[in-house]
Amino acid sequence: MPLNFLIGAAMYSFAIAGLFTSSLGVMLPHLEQYYYLTDLSVSLIFLTGPVGYIFAAQSTDFIHRRFGQRGIASSGPFFHLLAAAVICSHPPFPVVLAGCAIANFGTGLLDVSWCAWAGGIGRRANTVSGMLHGSYSTGAALGPFLAGTLMAAGQSPWYYWYYVLAAVSVLEIVILPIAFQFEDAATYCLAKHDQSEQRIDNEHPIKAIFKHRATWVSSAYFLADVGIESAISGWIVSFLIRARDATPYIASLSSSGFWAGMAVGRLSLGVVTDRISVRRAMVIYLSISIGLQSLFAVTSSPIVSILLASMLGFIMGPFFPSGIVVLSGLLPSELHITAVSFVASVGQIGGAVLPFVIGATVQGLGIGVFKYVVLILLGVTLGIWIVFSTVKKNGSTWEIDADDVDD
Repeated sequence: MPLNFLIGAAMYSFAIAGLFTSSLGVMLPHLEQYYYLTDLSVSLIFLTGPVGYIFAAQSTDFIHRRFGQRGIASSGPFFHLLAAAVICSHPPFPVVLAGCAIANFGTGLLDVSWCAWAGGIGRRANTVSGMLHGSYSTGAALGPFLAGTLMAAGQSPWYYWYYVLAAVSVLEIVILPIAFQFEDAATYCLAKHDQSEQRIDNEHPIKAIFKHRATWVSSAYFLADVGIESAISGWIVSFLIRARDATPYIASLSSSGFWAGMAVGRLSLGVVTDRISVRRAMVIYLSISIGLQSLFAVTSSPIVSILLASMLGFIMGPFFPSGIVVLSGLLPSELHITAVSFVASVGQIGGAVLPFVIGATVQGLGIGVFKYVVLILLGVTLGIWIVFSTVKKNGSTWEIDADDVDD
């Protein structure tokens, strides 16, 4: 299959994953009302969802070696459809939690696999990674807007949105297996020159990745990065409704604006990052994001808040794909899948724990703590990135530039 068709199919799967992920934030107030939940109780959705992702991340290496990329292309969409079918039946809340875990299992299979694949493409790695994550952000931007419009315009119950997710998942089941039909296990092993077989004789890949400093430092980076994304996506709608007196529909636009900005940032800034030092670019992006979040913390206008959220999403666009590309450039190719699976799992822990902690804190201290937690985390992420971007393959430090990563 032509590479561009594979990229297009992977982009569609990322868009579907974005639809699933961003739906949680706009659904949060509706779930609280429908199931009579407290902030702490509804926050469980942030803990249970990533469980599926973590299990998926640990399964990707086995699926690749047994079925190749076409195994991922078939199983990921299936779990998306299964999750949508479960949740649209508006079952008891514990079953909804299970449905979220199932959806994240499918997302985890696709996310980890296509991230590692894109990171190893070569000089187009930053661009393709940006396109994939831009597609994710596009889906995530459309999710709150479409779901909010569906519920506001038609007075439809919240679970009608999952009928829409089921429909787009059916199309995903058709497109991905066709695109990756020739990418079987033999093709995967050949592409890796079977280097992994030699390592497994002496040392399992999961042990090998821990000998690289890049694995440890990047884990801390993704823990913070994914945690920030999940915190903003999960709580910004509730924050605007309760702290800035926005209507539910207007508040949903903040989540859409954040993800729309991230989509544009990932699609456009990846090319910019390819042209300059990754280290310098990310320091600039992180510094600007801290400034934007500071403005968000002091403003009181819902409209200004939405604009700032959109700008913050734009500048945060390259955070995740740039981290994956740098990590892939620091590790041997046969360790990419295992390493990306591990750091993505760690990132999901951040994406689960941080929004839950915010929910627990909100119940005790009020929704206002949300804006300050995000600001502090952005500062921490800047410090971690400075360390991460100076790691060399042999463990010493240096400045990574775009050519080094691509090579």
